Amino acid sequence: MCGIVGYTGPQDAVPILLEGLRDLEYRGYDSAGVAFMSRDGAFSIIKRAGKISRLEEALAGNQRDASSAGIGHTRWATHGKPTDLNAHPHTGANNRVVVVHNGIVENYAELRRELTSNGVSFSSETDTETIAHLVEQAMEDGHDLTSALRAAARRLEGSQAIVAMSAAEPGVLAAARLGNAGGVVIGTGDGENFVASDLAAVLPHTQRVLFLADRQFARVSPGEVRVTDADGDPVDARPKNVPIDPMSALKGQYPHFMLKEIMEQPAALSDTIQSLVTVEPPEIRLDDLGPAAGRLADVERVVLIGMGTSLHAAMLGRYFVERYAGVPAEADNASEFRYRGPVIDERTLVVSVSQSGETVDVLEAMNVASQQGCLQITICNTEGGQTTRVADGTVYTRAGLERGVASTKCFTASLVALYALAMKLGEAKGRLASGEIRAGIETLVRVPEDVAELLRGEDSLGRAARELSQAQNMLFLGRGLAYPVAMEGALKMKEVSYIHAEGYAAGEMKHGPIALIAPGFPSVVIATRNALRQKIIANIEQLQARGGRVLALISEGDAEIRTLADDSFELPNVEDAMEPLMAAVILQCLAYRVAIIRGCDVDQPRNLAKTVTVE
Repeated sequence: MCGIVGYTGPQDAVPILLEGLRDLEYRGYDSAGVAFMSRDGAFSIIKRAGKISRLEEALAGNQRDASSAGIGHTRWATHGKPTDLNAHPHTGANNRVVVVHNGIVENYAELRRELTSNGVSFSSETDTETIAHLVEQAMEDGHDLTSALRAAARRLEGSQAIVAMSAAEPGVLAAARLGNAGGVVIGTGDGENFVASDLAAVLPHTQRVLFLADRQFARVSPGEVRVTDADGDPVDARPKNVPIDPMSALKGQYPHFMLKEIMEQPAALSDTIQSLVTVEPPEIRLDDLGPAAGRLADVERVVLIGMGTSLHAAMLGRYFVERYAGVPAEADNASEFRYRGPVIDERTLVVSVSQSGETVDVLEAMNVASQQGCLQITICNTEGGQTTRVADGTVYTRAGLERGVASTKCFTASLVALYALAMKLGEAKGRLASGEIRAGIETLVRVPEDVAELLRGEDSLGRAARELSQAQNMLFLGRGLAYPVAMEGALKMKEVSYIHAEGYAAGEMKHGPIALIAPGFPSVVIATRNALRQKIIANIEQLQARGGRVLALISEGDAEIRTLADDSFELPNVEDAMEPLMAAVILQCLAYRVAIIRGCDVDQPRNLAKTVTVE
C-alpha cells in the first residue's frame, strides 16, 4: 500500500528518508515526496510525480539545512491524478501539520464536504489531505499531536497507516495503524528512531523493532517510543530483536512465511487495488496495458490460461469477463491449451495468469497464442517476468515477494486484478456505464478491510482444524463462483497437509463423488448467500443423510445453514463477486492450521517448487 518512512534523531533525516523510499520501491508507486523539519521548526516539503530519481533531482537543487526529523512517502494515486500537487506529504490549512498515509479513506467524500462547508480550502484532490486537516483542527482544539491523530482516526472509515509531524512538537512523529491493511513498524536505535510501512526500510538501521496492532498509536521521539490504544491508554509494546539471518528477518513476527503471507493479504490487496483504480475520478487505470488497451474494443472472445492456483484464478476471471464485459470466455489449463490446437485468432484475447511470469507451460501456451495473432495480456506479480515480455500488455499485482510455496496473497491479488481487467474490457466494449464502474471500484475499495476483519476471527477455525487433521480424505464443494474456490481450497489442503482432498462443483455430487460419503467423511462446503445457496442446502442434507460431516462457510447471520452443518464459519456479507475471495482466505487459514497440527513443513512442502520452469 505505497510506502512510508520516517526518522527522528541526530542525523540528517533526508538521506535516510530517500534510502528508505528506495528500499520500498518494490511496492510500486507513481509519485514520491518528503517533508522535513529544519532546526527552527519550519517544514520543507518536496514532492514529485514519477520516480524517486525526480525527487532526488528536486532535492539536489534545494538549498536546505540538515534536518533532524522527517517523513517520506511513495504513492499510488487513488484520489486525483499522479501529479506533484497530489503527491504526499500533505499539510493542514495552516501548514502546521504534515501527514503521509497509506490506505483509502472510505468516507473521504463526506469528510471533504463537511470540511469545505466549514471554510477549509483543499489544495489537492487526495483523501489524505482530509486527515491533515482533521489532525490540525484537533491540535487547534488543544490536543497534542498524538491525541490529535487519535481524534482524527475516530472519523476515518477503512484501513489506514498514518504518520504525522507538527511544527508545534519538533522532533516528534505520531503514527497510527487502523485496521490490518496497512502495516506500521517502528525501529528503535540509540538516540534515534525510525518508522516505516515495511521492515525493509528499517533493517538497514536497527534490528530492534515493534509492530503496531490495529487501533494502536505511537508517539516517536529521538529517545522514546510510547504506544497507546484507541482510548489513549498505554500499551506494553516492547521492541524485539529481529534475527540478522535474512530469511528469519523477513518472517518478522510470524513463525512461517505462509502465515505471514496470509496475514499480509489486506495490505497486498490494498497495494494492488490502489495501483489499478482511482476513486476520484472513478477510473480503471491499467497503466501497463500499453498498446493492448486500444485493442480491447475489438475483442470477441477471451481465453484465460494458468496452472495450479493461477488456473483457479483464471476460472474466476472467466466469470468476471462474462458478467462485466459480456464477452464469451473460457478458462483452460495452459499445458492442455498448448497441445489441443485451440481455435483462436486476432479477435481472441488470451489472458495468462502467472505470479512469477516464468511458468514454462504458460509461456509455451502464450507462444501458441502469438502464432495465431491473438491479443495477449498477462496477470503477473513479478516486474519484468517473461510473460510480461511476451504479452502485449500487463496487469501487475502488487502482492510483494511471496516465499511460501503454496500461493496465498498472489492468488487473491490476481482475483482483484482480473476483476479490474474485466471491468476495463466491459468499459471498452460499451457494456458498463460510468455508474457501474464507480460501483465496481467501490466494491474493490472495501475488500482489504473486509479481509482484515475476516482474519481477525480466523482463530475460531481451531476446532474444525483439529477434527480435519485426522482425516485421510475430504471433499470441497461449491457452485457458481464458489466452484473454483472449492478447487483452490482442496489444492491448498493437499499442498501443505498432505491430506487427499478434491474440489468439485456441488452439482456433480450425484454423478460419482457421493459414493465416497460414509459416516464421518468430512466435506467443506462453500454455502454463502450468492453461491446458489438453496442448491447447496440440498447437498448438505445429502451429505448428512449418509453420516458425512460438514464444515460450511456461510454468510454472516445465516442461522439455517449454521443449524444444518456440523460446524460453520461466517464470512462477511460482501458483493457476490468478492465472496470467492473471502472464502479463499479462510480456506488458506484452514489448510495452514491443519498442516501445523499434522507437523508438516508449510513453507517447503515435499516435492513442490515455487515456480515450475520445466514441464
